[in-house]
Amino acid sequence: MVSRLNVWSFILFGIALVVALPVIVILAHIFMPAGDIWQHLASTVLPRYLTNTFWLVLMVGIGTLIIGTGTAWLVVMCRFPGKRLFEWALLLPLAVPTYVIAYAYTDFLQVAGPLQSLLRDTFGWEYGDYFFPNIRSLGGAAILITLVLYPYVYLLARASFLEQSVCVLDVGRTLGRGPWHLFATVAVPLSRPALVGGVSLVLMETLNEFGAVQYFGVDTFTTGIYRTWFGLGEPVAAAQLAACLLTFVVALVLIERASRGKRRYFHSTNRYQQLPEYPLYGWRAASALIACLLPVLIGFLLPSAILLQMAIVEGDSLFGTRFIGFAFNSLSLATIAALLAVGMAILLSYGVRIHNTPFARVSSRIAAMGYAIPGSVVAVGILIPFAWLDNAINTWLHTQYGYIIGLIFSGSAFILIYAYVVRFLAVSFNAVEASLGKVTPSMDAAARTLGQTAGGTLRRIHTPLMRSSLLAAGILVFVDVMKELPATIILRPFNFDTLAVRAHNLAADERLAEASTASLAIVVVGIIPVILLSVAMRRARPGSSGR
Repeated sequence: MVSRLNVWSFILFGIALVVALPVIVILAHIFMPAGDIWQHLASTVLPRYLTNTFWLVLMVGIGTLIIGTGTAWLVVMCRFPGKRLFEWALLLPLAVPTYVIAYAYTDFLQVAGPLQSLLRDTFGWEYGDYFFPNIRSLGGAAILITLVLYPYVYLLARASFLEQSVCVLDVGRTLGRGPWHLFATVAVPLSRPALVGGVSLVLMETLNEFGAVQYFGVDTFTTGIYRTWFGLGEPVAAAQLAACLLTFVVALVLIERASRGKRRYFHSTNRYQQLPEYPLYGWRAASALIACLLPVLIGFLLPSAILLQMAIVEGDSLFGTRFIGFAFNSLSLATIAALLAVGMAILLSYGVRIHNTPFARVSSRIAAMGYAIPGSVVAVGILIPFAWLDNAINTWLHTQYGYIIGLIFSGSAFILIYAYVVRFLAVSFNAVEASLGKVTPSMDAAARTLGQTAGGTLRRIHTPLMRSSLLAAGILVFVDVMKELPATIILRPFNFDTLAVRAHNLAADERLAEASTASLAIVVVGIIPVILLSVAMRRARPGSSGR
């Protein structure tokens, strides 16, 4: 048993070390002198960065928790018109990058846009005769980011509700609790790890958001990091700001875990039957329909229609065969990164489970902290050591054999995949850890008494029970990689563009109508796995009939 634990500890340490390398590079900048730049930031823009970031995180966190949890409960436990459609439709905003939805709504809601033009033509108003909220504001950014990110909470909450035992719900019903009381007092507490994992992903994604807030002119901590690094030319100070951001995220995680105390959430039985569905009629059915329709309408259908209209009217002149290469690059990178991230998350979570020491827990947390670092900062943290490694290899080869092999690491897709795994490992790790934590330790003990090794227990016992959560983790990583932009721009090999890079390059030149073509391609490519994996999640539930 000791040797098995040592093997798993070695695996855990090895993954943590490899993934944490760029984070370590960034944190090493804390000890480097930054000159007088800190005094300048503190006296000018730092208070505004902190205030805007706090309110943005608070509004997005509350909004995504309410929308994601509520809609997940409705589609899992209630029967109303359109239920089967909304099971996968509620995931569609995941395929829309935040900067794309910001561009679409800015074009639609601005003074010269179609909506305000229609209002003026209809009522005979002139500019200044009426009040219209400014979408390019902190509140507007919070609303749009919420509409894009709520599927993080929805997906994990839905997976958690699907994995809940019927026995627990039966006990609640025998105590006279109705569906809504059962939701608030039984289902939500049991799903707390998944909900916290989803909200944590939302908060970290919000802290890292750059495209939408920059376009809206909202100064946040992340825009401050980019501005300090690329605008002021102070990479040391920018890395120190990123380290402060990382410290903030770690503090949030520690506070949540301390509030959880010693409470644990296990399935106490292996009785997995088809979950009951509460039929809704009248105004309740209409309310459920509207509650599920609005996020899809505002977060996906309307911005997609706006982009489609722009693409049809003008569009990208390079649309055609060139897009096959863009789509292939995006799909292949996303698929490889998703498989690696989910596999490493399983090993990290299970390694901590069977070897739960402070060192193991700290190692896993460090490995999952890359999500809290802006994409360009992660890229630089990776580029520094691998550029040095490439130079060292080429210098040695030139000295020994007289030729240079080239940039085998920093000049290939390897470094991109490495950056994606570092950046999005937390996405899969939170989902896998929440699901694995609900499997009672008695199953591990029973498996060991039957002669199963740790690997056999993971393969035959835990993995089948976690299928829906593993699929959820995979789709989150896949879609995130499809939309990822800063690290891709910095690290991509020469003549290697993705759909996201194409859309950004056109939008940066204010060619939004042409950028709409690549943006729609990202959405279309992301829709198919969203639908397939959503259906697979329902069928993956133990005891499910696959309806």
